[in-house]
Amino acid sequence: MSFETILPFLRPVEPLLMDPTVSEIMINPGSGVFVERDGVCVRAAGVEISDAQVRTAAIMIARHLGEEIGEERPLLDARLPDGSRVAAAFPPCSVGGAAMTIRKFQRHLFTLDELMRVGMVTKQTRMILEDAVIDQKNILISGGTGSGKTTLLNALVALIPPCERLVVIEDTAELRVEQPNRLRLEARRSLGEAPAVTIRELLRATLRHRPDRIIVGEVRGAEAFDLLQALNTGHGGSLTTIHANSVALAVNRLTTCAQMAQTGMPYQATRLQIADSIHLVVHVARGSDGRRVVKLVSRLERYDAASDRFELERLFEAR
Repeated sequence: MSFETILPFLRPVEPLLMDPTVSEIMINPGSGVFVERDGVCVRAAGVEISDAQVRTAAIMIARHLGEEIGEERPLLDARLPDGSRVAAAFPPCSVGGAAMTIRKFQRHLFTLDELMRVGMVTKQTRMILEDAVIDQKNILISGGTGSGKTTLLNALVALIPPCERLVVIEDTAELRVEQPNRLRLEARRSLGEAPAVTIRELLRATLRHRPDRIIVGEVRGAEAFDLLQALNTGHGGSLTTIHANSVALAVNRLTTCAQMAQTGMPYQATRLQIADSIHLVVHVARGSDGRRVVKLVSRLERYDAASDRFELERLFEAR
């Protein structure tokens, strides 16, 4: 399915779907349509779409993708074949009417040079990150929703030499990986009698496919434990992202995720393993003008068990 397929149900927002400068479309019940353009959210002036049109569009999109949305299943999280994401919510979960958010797949792959031009990365940050990738340092990128984690991850993956073998693991395929020797693995939700295939299961399988580096789109749960095991047995230069609002919170959340595996590994042992496995933590966020920027780059030096603190050296901090 492409945008052309779903356009008959979304004619009021067709110009927004076709506009390459729009990265996200947010349809709110009762308060109109908003878009994200160049990292800034603004109201889409003059655009109106009825609750009935939103409901019909969500139902038809779900049917095309083998999904369901309705009174019994009021939430939809679907991916179009081009990588775009469609999320919808019906009452009673969505108060006041049906809601829909469309995150358009960005076909353009930003390089670090381009991220410098748009102000997301400084010259100093670029040098630090380039050296880290070439030196095969394991990098954790943290940030909130829509902060640019995947954009930066894509740019860093592009720096990996083409002679290396990459295994890329994602919940939903979003990364653009051009290296010739690559294996892409994608998790699967349960479909009828077919069981789900989790990120954790994919990580375990990855080690049998001879990866030089492992790229995980985002760490969300118990798979963090398996990732740490992989990083401690080689595979230097691996990269992943995590949802967190600071560098300190990122390593703490990684601890929490790893502990969710319930392997019996003591808390402090998990923290020590993180200190041994992660070399660089990069935090991205939106600036006061709404634009994405690398806020902080820290080197993870060590874990002090006595104080239960990670020692982090700030290599760069945005002013």
